[in-house]
Amino acid sequence: MLWIVLFAGVMILYGIVPTVLIRKTNFRIYRKGTQPGMIALTFDDGPDPYYTPRLLDLLKKHQVKATFFVVGKKAKQYPYIVKRMHDEGHEIGMHNYRHISNWFIFPPFLGKGLRKSADIIEQITGTRPMYYRPPWGHFNLFTPFLQKKYSTVMWTDILGDWNAKIGTMELFKRLKNSMKDGAIIVLHDSGKTFGADESAPEQMLSALELLLKEEEAKNMRWVTITDLLNEQTNKQISSI
Repeated sequence: MLWIVLFAGVMILYGIVPTVLIRKTNFRIYRKGTQPGMIALTFDDGPDPYYTPRLLDLLKKHQVKATFFVVGKKAKQYPYIVKRMHDEGHEIGMHNYRHISNWFIFPPFLGKGLRKSADIIEQITGTRPMYYRPPWGHFNLFTPFLQKKYSTVMWTDILGDWNAKIGTMELFKRLKNSMKDGAIIVLHDSGKTFGADESAPEQMLSALELLLKEEEAKNMRWVTITDLLNEQTNKQISSI
């Protein structure tokens, strides 16, 4: 019984408390743009050999650019999909090398995994990733120091699309409600992670297609994280 109490105490101090503090203070994280009419669509947990190519087809059809936070090990497995993302003008950031919460990774392994993931993406695309998003948005005591080389990107809206019980129309409504100026929206192009339904990306694709056909969506600028950041920086510079 004592070891359970000790383990829980360590988890609270090592993972939960830093996660709460970092999120509340926005310490070294980027979670929202400021420019009117601009939205960043982001996708986590891929690439997936079945769903990601279909998603890329959909984005290409509607001329939408997005940012993908890929799992390093999956990028290594499916380099042709990562290359297609890059070739079609999408941005590629990182999840961890494996989809594991930072609450359960010790600093040396987290740092090594990030370097390994960045190396894999650079070998495939010729471009080293600049952005990082921790799985489930979980941090630990050492995460801010280990991710200094990357900008950490969180979100304004995470829509629960990993749960197939939500259904296409409910997800479509949530997507519509998330369309705010400067929004960073999280969706998932793989259902093969802990807690996700394997078929959930199917309804994500259906809901996203419904959204992108809407006139309101057509009038928005769907941009990468870099575009969102650059637009914000350029406006700040021009106002000086």
